Amino acid sequence: MSQNDFLHLMPLLILTFSVLIIMLVIAAWRNHKIIYAITAVTFVAAFLSLFEIRAGAPYHIEPLLVVDGFGVFYMGLILATALLISMLSYAYFEQREEQKEEYYILLLLSTLGACTLVISTHFASLFLGLEVLSVALYTLISYLRTRERSDEAGIKYLILAAFSSAFLLFGMALVYFSTGSMNFQGIAVAMAASQELPLLLLTGFGLMIIGVGFKLSLVPFHMWTPDVYEGAPAPVSAFIATVSKGGMLGLLIRFFMEVDGFRYPTLMLIFTIVAIASMFAGNLLALFQKNVKRILAYSSISHLGYLLVAFLAGNQMGVEAVTFYLVAYFITTVGAFGTVAMLSGKERDAELLIDYRGLLWRRPWAATVLTAMLLSLAGIPLTAGFVGKFYLLAAGVNNQMWLLVVMLVINSVIGLYYYIKIIAVMFQQTEEDMEPRQRLRPSIYLASVGTLAVLVFLLIGIGIYPTYLLNIISAMLQPLEVLGIR
Repeated sequence: MSQNDFLHLMPLLILTFSVLIIMLVIAAWRNHKIIYAITAVTFVAAFLSLFEIRAGAPYHIEPLLVVDGFGVFYMGLILATALLISMLSYAYFEQREEQKEEYYILLLLSTLGACTLVISTHFASLFLGLEVLSVALYTLISYLRTRERSDEAGIKYLILAAFSSAFLLFGMALVYFSTGSMNFQGIAVAMAASQELPLLLLTGFGLMIIGVGFKLSLVPFHMWTPDVYEGAPAPVSAFIATVSKGGMLGLLIRFFMEVDGFRYPTLMLIFTIVAIASMFAGNLLALFQKNVKRILAYSSISHLGYLLVAFLAGNQMGVEAVTFYLVAYFITTVGAFGTVAMLSGKERDAELLIDYRGLLWRRPWAATVLTAMLLSLAGIPLTAGFVGKFYLLAAGVNNQMWLLVVMLVINSVIGLYYYIKIIAVMFQQTEEDMEPRQRLRPSIYLASVGTLAVLVFLLIGIGIYPTYLLNIISAMLQPLEVLGIR
């Protein structure tokens, strides 16, 4: 490998070496604050290293990876989100008796896997990044072993993730058999000659869609989502909903751009059915929930359905719309789960609707933050979620995908109900409203409230003035035009 190769892999190398450093520090001295500080510095350093490589043309590290504007932006989004989740994690675990230090090793490894996914151009790097992400998530989900439903959530995710990996591998094998290549560009060359997909190649793509659909919790591969979100610690639920899905979505976009999968009606029909089913299943099932984490889980299913509307546009505007909405979704989801984490006690998370009754009168700041996040998820004006949803609709209308546009609008209206339901509960008054609440230690208060304040600022700022973020996305994703995406 050359010096340039190492330079362009610097974000991944920083994450890798920090894991080794934390392991050595834990062996010598267990200290939660020190381990957290190393983790936070690692995420900041990895994020800053992106500025060194962002301006260059697409840089290929043959045959596995490519570092381009698309990959740099998605890595930056993943690293920034992981940093915010690590801050919430510090506040969350500082109040608990369990051994906390190994948690940050797993968080770094999962982030490393997600970053590898978004710059992969080969089945080998794809599977390596996916497994690094998934294996660390198994343990993160069941990290609080003494808690009810924690082990159950971890085992469910382990078993279903193993099945999805098997489908993905079998699909890769069929695609390799049909095209003679495991490189995305080589697959594109082999597919370019035919207007219709051969049956064997279509079967391979179908099996791969099953594996990807599981990671994105798309219908009908969504069954694990509410149970895992409920059983996992609140910061881990936020990580699964954002970083894990963002990494896989970035990979899906890159793969379809490279192989020009948008020109095959059969694949587009499959994704259209999945998108509509995900929107309706996620929203309708969320209506019957009384657990906030399960509501947010079903909500995430519907939001991935929304994202597929712009994804199916298959052009520059569609990819930009997906990316913008992903930023807004990351902010709101981390903010919502961050509020849940801040309100959680030592024994269990604040996950039931009854836990939020009268919250506006007991903890006005927390209620205000959660209200802002829920309104953004609902797509209410002056929030980032509204601009993102508008951009998704614009991408769908621009490509005359009227069925998906109508489905998106209908489901956005359905989703309003369960978001407003949580807000209404927080406005109810109870006899306990005037009871004194426990004061948090300054470090915990700063980590949780400071993180949520940053998220609210981003949420409102992007909602009022989205132009700055749109310009950044447009500039970073410009290389997509080189791949023939207009």
